[in-house]
Amino acid sequence: MHKIDAAAELLDGVGVARPEIESAVRTLLEAFGEDVNREGLEHTPERVARMYDELLAGYRVEPHAMINDALFDVDYDEMVIVRDIEFYSLCEHHLLPFVGSAHVAYTPARKIIGLSKVPRIVDLFARRLQVQERMTRQIAEFIEAAVHPYGVGVVVEGLHLCSMMRGVKKANARMVTSAMCGSFKESVATRQEFLDLIGRTTPTSLL
Repeated sequence: MHKIDAAAELLDGVGVARPEIESAVRTLLEAFGEDVNREGLEHTPERVARMYDELLAGYRVEPHAMINDALFDVDYDEMVIVRDIEFYSLCEHHLLPFVGSAHVAYTPARKIIGLSKVPRIVDLFARRLQVQERMTRQIAEFIEAAVHPYGVGVVVEGLHLCSMMRGVKKANARMVTSAMCGSFKESVATRQEFLDLIGRTTPTSLL
C-alpha cells in the first residue's frame, strides 16, 4: 500500500480494540460500582478501546510520509487559505473532548501542498492527547518545515467539554489560539489580510 494511502487509512479507519485498554476500561467500570457483565456494558470495554485507538490515531502516522507525494511546483506566491476545518481532539488533562475549527494559511515560496493534505495535517495533530495551544503551534511549524513557504498562519477556535461539563461550567466560552510564522509574524498587513479573510479581528497581542 502507498505510504500516503496507509497514513490516510489510519486517520480515517475504525480503531482496533487493544486488550490492555479493554482491561483498563473494565477496571474503571468496576471502580464506578458497575456490573461489567450486565447487558448494556457487556461490550463497552471493547467499544471504548476501539474508540480511543481511532481518536488517538495521530500517534501512529508519520507526518512527512503522509504528504511526500503531495507537494507540487507551482508559480504562485499569493496567500492560500483553507478555513473552517473541523477537528475533534482530547484534552490531555481530563481526557474530555474539545472540538472546533481550524483556519490554515500559507504563502507559497516554491511549492504548494495538495488541498486535502491541509485538513489531514490538522487531523494528524488533533488525534492525540492535546492542549489547543500546542496543537495550533504544531500545525503551523509542520507546514513551515514541510512546504518552506514565505509564511504560515493558523487560527484555531475550540469548545472544551472540560470547562463546559465540569469546573467553571461555561457552555458558551470559546478558546481562540493563533500561531504565526515567517511573513505572517513579521508583516502586520499579511497577518491582517489572513484574519480579515477568516472573519476575525487582529488580537492586540499580535500587533
